[in-house]
Amino acid sequence: MLKTAVYSWRVSPALKSRLEDAARRQRVSVAALLEELVELQLTLKERGVIEDAGRQRELHAAAAAYAGIIAGANPRRSTTVRATVRNRLRSRQNVER
Repeated sequence: MLKTAVYSWRVSPALKSRLEDAARRQRVSVAALLEELVELQLTLKERGVIEDAGRQRELHAAAAAYAGIIAGANPRRSTTVRATVRNRLRSRQNVER
């Protein structure tokens, strides 16, 4: 494919180094790697595989409203989550009855 359009942007030195390393490992030019990455990103967004951050917040809020949120200062919360969730569901079932 004939390429005639030019696009440029600034990146941090760390990102530039990572891009160059990735291109070297894949044995392609940085330009080819960037084109592949941008094409993949755009395709995934067009297919709805990648959602924007605002949509993600909406989905999280909807899920939290449905499932509830376990909040608190319990540092062992992750080890007691099963019991906590079961108790929360039982209390909701009792309220609904």
